[in-house]
Amino acid sequence: MKAAELFVRCLEHEGVEYIFGIPGEENLEVMDALLESPIRFIITRHEQGAAFMADVYGRLTERPGVCLSTLGPGATNLITGVADANLDHAPVVAIAGQAGTNRLHKESHQVLDLEKLFHSVTKYSASLLEPEIIPEVVRKAFKLAQTEKTGATFIEFPENIASMEVEQELLPVAQPPDPEPPAEKVNQAARLISNARYPIILAGNGVVRSKAWKQLADFAGALNIPVANTFMAKGVIPFGHPCALGSAGLQANDYVSCGFSQADVIICVGYDLVEYHPYLWHPTRDRTIIHIDHSPAEVDAHYPVKVGVTGDLKHSLVRIAEQATPHQGHHMRPLREALIKEMNLHRDDMEYPVKPQKIIWDLRTVLELEDVVICDVGAHKMWMARMFRCELPNTCLISNGFASMGIAVPGAIAAKLVYPERNIVAVTGDAGFLMNSQEIETAMRCKLAIVILIWNDGGYGLIEWKQLNEFKRSSNIKFTNPDFVKYAESFGCKGYRVERTEDLPAILEEALTDDTVSIIDCPVDYRENIKLTEQMGNLVCPI
Repeated sequence: MKAAELFVRCLEHEGVEYIFGIPGEENLEVMDALLESPIRFIITRHEQGAAFMADVYGRLTERPGVCLSTLGPGATNLITGVADANLDHAPVVAIAGQAGTNRLHKESHQVLDLEKLFHSVTKYSASLLEPEIIPEVVRKAFKLAQTEKTGATFIEFPENIASMEVEQELLPVAQPPDPEPPAEKVNQAARLISNARYPIILAGNGVVRSKAWKQLADFAGALNIPVANTFMAKGVIPFGHPCALGSAGLQANDYVSCGFSQADVIICVGYDLVEYHPYLWHPTRDRTIIHIDHSPAEVDAHYPVKVGVTGDLKHSLVRIAEQATPHQGHHMRPLREALIKEMNLHRDDMEYPVKPQKIIWDLRTVLELEDVVICDVGAHKMWMARMFRCELPNTCLISNGFASMGIAVPGAIAAKLVYPERNIVAVTGDAGFLMNSQEIETAMRCKLAIVILIWNDGGYGLIEWKQLNEFKRSSNIKFTNPDFVKYAESFGCKGYRVERTEDLPAILEEALTDDTVSIIDCPVDYRENIKLTEQMGNLVCPI
């Protein structure tokens, strides 16, 4: 068979359902081979959108999402989404066509050293310089993408190699099992937890990747230890759980910050340092840190690990809980109560433009617990991370490793492919929305019903928030927008504009019943940003 046919068979063997991307001259052979394959090729309108779709697909399924481009500018357009997947630890395999090997040694049309270019944003970057190595390279790319900590890999496929004849067998697909946690480390961790006076748990995205959320909730409940989660770990402990403190990571004095400042032992479970810098929650560098994860801890001056328990995360939590002594009540319950009080504060607020807290209240009210929200990056991300309640993991997806704008719309498309029976909402600012709004056409063509909720403030709201905090004035953050309702209609979508705050719940409910893409233009009152900063600055710790 041709090398391109072998390559596609290898992808099928790995269980690939979708490839997101754009065809080009240098991947003609692969595109032709896909005609005989059950793999569905999702044509996107920009390669960045394709990479974001693969990213979110990987996060939701824990199987590598696959994206494909041609060489040169097509490949460079993939980079932001691939980097996002790598730093967010989402399994992704990116593929790019390349010029024939007979012109890679010299200056040539659209030629870049893609293997080297992707090396810094992936776990593994390889070039298929011979057809015989295809099964090994593909197997390695998928294996490493799925091995903790999961991430992105890259394969470059020169066009002349793709057309060569080859005879090779497919390799067995297998992932190495997670090792058992060392008994000695389990014992040490259990002793430290038993002797702690004010322990607190910081749960990270590794809990989601390990599907260890039940074990985490059981661990916290059995030992009576409060749990704060990172943005990307929302839902790993149900917000209704009495030990749940909500999200850490606002990077300001917040209720949960009181918990860290009061704690003597901080138990980090599946915590990725890339999400939330240790110096923000451990500035004193004098607390006892217990690290529970698949991988050894990253070296950081503010993350001095006393005991590291590495291995199967589920088993680690169960083993430690069996040996540790439960605590008699945790004194951090007032932190949870204060946050709940604040969440409820604006539920009936009808001021216009709509306050962030009110948008979140209405959105949470109309959605089922299993429905999925894909959050873009901006001021709205901070509010969603802090105030959107989750009872289940992977129901509020936030990019907070690479934290790239533009992920919400393509991410929602991938989420709808994974969960066609659930409501999917892209929560985005007006800036992030227009970065990949071209993918609305992809959603319409694929007949995917998603809701896009735009928080419209006519500017880069998060940057203005930081500018006002730092300099008491803003600089170069305002822009104008198209008429989002007409923009929606030009794609054949439904368009809604929130003109009164009291209309938002009904608009959300109607949009969720539309059997198409629905776009909601919701003006937001970001004066609440500075009010929140002032509130946090004057916060008196309730414990």
